Amino acid sequence: MYIRYLKRTLDIFIAFFGIVILSPILIIISVVVFINDPGPVMFRQKRVGRNKRHFLMLKFRSMKMSAPHDTPTHKLKDPEQHITKVGRFLRRLSLDELPQLFNILIGQISVVGPRPALWNQYDLIAERDKYGANEIRPGLTGWAQINGRDELPIPVKAKLDGEYVEKMSFLFDIKCFWGTIIKVFRQDGVCEGESTKSEQDEERSDECRKEYITK
Repeated sequence: MYIRYLKRTLDIFIAFFGIVILSPILIIISVVVFINDPGPVMFRQKRVGRNKRHFLMLKFRSMKMSAPHDTPTHKLKDPEQHITKVGRFLRRLSLDELPQLFNILIGQISVVGPRPALWNQYDLIAERDKYGANEIRPGLTGWAQINGRDELPIPVKAKLDGEYVEKMSFLFDIKCFWGTIIKVFRQDGVCEGESTKSEQDEERSDECRKEYITK
């Protein structure tokens, strides 16, 4: 009953009141982002949603206009040259994620669920297929996010997403939600810069990309 009815109802409730209550902060951040680096305040990025349907996920723009759009920050060789001063602060406290309240409100993501993969993260998408994690609505935060976030290798992250699918419930969502708040304050698990990937991981990524394209 929770998964079928209450989860979505809670998503709408939290997103709506979150937008209303945080609207002054959203406006202030928008103004500061524009002043710091003139350009669009919002950053729209193609992500993988429920049943692998693509959608545009919203974020406050934390990087310069010249930064690559479809590359995860932890894969950039020198991310510091792309991140704005305001963006660094927003990312540290995860304030750049606040616009995703609108994604939650319209049903593209949930408050808690597997973090939506970039459309070209073929290795992560393929690994999640093994656990049915691509079949549910992704989330603003999730089980993997409070167990390592950017530091996790792809297979481990996908397995944790699979654990979330198995354990999904009201109490487990609360655990993930409060665990996220603790992680944000501690600033744990965030990698800014090119992550270390083994040759096997790179080969696996290439194989998954070929498999994904041919489907």
